[in-house]
This record gives sequence, C-alpha cells and structure tokens, in this order.
Amino acid sequence: MTDHAQKAKALFLSGYNCAQSLLAAFCDLTGLTEEQAMKMASSMGGGMGRLREVCGGCTSAFLVLGLLYGYEGTGADGGKAAHYALIQDFAHRFEAAHGSYLCRDLLAGMHIPPSTDPVPEERTPEYYQHRYCARYIEWAARTLDALIAEKGQPEGRA
Repeated sequence: MTDHAQKAKALFLSGYNCAQSLLAAFCDLTGLTEEQAMKMASSMGGGMGRLREVCGGCTSAFLVLGLLYGYEGTGADGGKAAHYALIQDFAHRFEAAHGSYLCRDLLAGMHIPPSTDPVPEERTPEYYQHRYCARYIEWAARTLDALIAEKGQPEGRA
C-alpha cells in the first residue's frame, strides 16, 4: 500500500499546494490521474483560493471521501446524512488535533498573517521553516487512511 502521508508531505514540500498534495497522494484509491487531481484541487489551496477558509488538506480529504463513499442521487434515502456525518467526523478529528480546520486560524497559530492576496508566497526554505502545513497534510493523510481502514474499501476499489 502507498504511504499516503509521506507522499502528500513530499508533494507539498516540492511546491504543490496543500489540497493538491493530499488529493494527488490518494490517486491509487480514487482512480483519478495525478493530472486530474492536481487540476481539481488547484482551486482549494490556501483555504480555497487563498481565502484562508477550510484547510486545503481537509477539503481534499473530503473529496477523497466523496469519491470513495459519496452518495448518488439526491441522498434522500439517508445517503446524504450518512456522508455528511463522515465529513463532519473528519473535520472534528482535525479540529481536535489542531485547534481548527480553518486555514486562517492555523496560520495565526504559527504567527503568520493570514493574507488573502491571491499571489502566493515564494516557496523557499524559510517559507517551509515557519509553516506547519506539511505536518497538517501528513496528519490529514494518516487520518484519512485510518477512516478508510475503519470503513473498508468500497466495492470495485483497490
């Protein structure tokens, strides 16, 4: 099995945004190509287009959970409620571990002003020294793997 946590962390440290790193690490389970994952998650980095809303590691974890366990149709049969409960479970685990699942709160905890300027900062060694984002992404991937292990692989998936 792929070490999703290490792959996600390595992708982030090589310059991909938080959301891209997490989603691309799970291509072996989602069936997405790496190119599809990178494009799909490109909008979610920096807390959704650098708006500093929900952490990109969380939003991509939600996408993975949707691809693996999401409901079809309207969800009126209870599928929507069950899926939303799964998403909330992940979000609550993230919040319990890190104090928040909002990018701006996570950055504030690192004493980094949560700028919403659409131009991202240059990825330098100093950039990575002062950010815990790689740790959040690694944690999210490990927790996602744990949830998948708890729920079991959906039928027709690796």
